[in-house]
Amino acid sequence: MDSTEPLFDLPAPTPWDAVQLKALATLREAPLELVSPDWAQALSAQDPALRRLGAMLNAEYDAGTRFLPLPTQVLRALGTPLAEVKVLIVGQDPYPTPGHSVGLAFSVDKTTRPLPRSLNNIYKELHTDLGIPPAAHGDLGAWSRQGVLLLNRVLTVAPGQAGSHRRRGWEEVTDAVITTLAARAQPLVSVLWGNDAQRLAPMLEGTAVIESAHPSPLSASRGFFGSRPFSRVNDLLSAQGATPVDWKLPP
Repeated sequence: MDSTEPLFDLPAPTPWDAVQLKALATLREAPLELVSPDWAQALSAQDPALRRLGAMLNAEYDAGTRFLPLPTQVLRALGTPLAEVKVLIVGQDPYPTPGHSVGLAFSVDKTTRPLPRSLNNIYKELHTDLGIPPAAHGDLGAWSRQGVLLLNRVLTVAPGQAGSHRRRGWEEVTDAVITTLAARAQPLVSVLWGNDAQRLAPMLEGTAVIESAHPSPLSASRGFFGSRPFSRVNDLLSAQGATPVDWKLPP
């Protein structure tokens, strides 16, 4: 959804604790402290852009409107060391429903119910592809810990307003992330679901790329279902001499 109209009536924002306020200050003053050391080195040229984004987020907080995900999770995807990334899955922007977005594309907190419909469709295709039953929760952190970078193009959103932080500067940062990955002499398989993600394909030229329709209910039946991305990723990793991903999520 691209509308900036609220999706629902939003509760009054609760005050953030000291941990979140410290992370908010770090996003404004030293954002690269929140990512792994090798990402911090690789993205040093993006420090000014990240500081501007941190200032924007601070202004959102001061205005009482907040943003999603929580400050400690905004750069969570880049906590996975650059050297360990072997799969890139690209999302659009965080879930705008309060409590859903956790800093990893398509993932939600273990306690979130019901699961987002796109994530349900991902689980359906995983079952069809590899016979793995759908997990009871939506926490994809186990994939991240195996070197799957679950990267949204835009890393924040206003509560209830899908797409509200697009074209504010995040795309510059995530473009740098993607070109950095493509430039390494290491195994990489990228998964581009939907038209927005597929526009990134030229940045990934020379690396293995899997493209299909988006898992959204609006498009899943038009090429996502039956695309078998999980087995294809593992086949392409094996062909590059890398360890396949165990896509089964823990209980």
